[in-house]
Amino acid sequence: MQSAQAKHALIDAGRWLSAQGWVPATGGNFSIRTEQGFVVTASGHDKGALQPEHFLEFDAQGSHINGAGKPSAETDLHLALYALSPDTHCILHTHSVATTVLSRLTEQHSLEISGYEMQKALNGFTSHLETLAIPVFDNDQDIPALARRVTEYHSHTPIRHGVLIRGHGLYAMGADMSETRRHIEALEFLFNCELTRRQLEKNA
Repeated sequence: MQSAQAKHALIDAGRWLSAQGWVPATGGNFSIRTEQGFVVTASGHDKGALQPEHFLEFDAQGSHINGAGKPSAETDLHLALYALSPDTHCILHTHSVATTVLSRLTEQHSLEISGYEMQKALNGFTSHLETLAIPVFDNDQDIPALARRVTEYHSHTPIRHGVLIRGHGLYAMGADMSETRRHIEALEFLFNCELTRRQLEKNA
């Protein structure tokens, strides 16, 4: 994908994600793999009002090659996630209430969900009886250190659809923009169902 096409796709995704309430304030960051490397949102911009000048371009090694503005501190995490699989071509990072709260309620290293038909919207799932496990990592202002932990986890438990950062949000991954949007919408639905289930059980 060319960088101009990537920026257009990310601008459209930003409007959609903002309309869902999943990227409040200037939260979130997005990226797409391109023929030259990667296009990533610059820091500090309302994701529902992105413009072509609000993106930075990096080469395949992660060196900044074009675009003004401040790189997001989380760019290194995007690049680490791309390095995990050549099949990942898009990453959308959001800050919804459900992802933020569930990531804090989950004490384990993964959030496990099963029994929901919506799981079949995720690549590779064919039954609600399968278990979806989304890795959960402690938040860290040292993003390179966080990226190393994600990479180490993937070496023994492959990361497929995304990761949760505790108290921070979701990084959803996909083979292209269409699949990533489907993944993030399905995951947000599942997280809302799971959060509601836990609340009902607690109040029962």
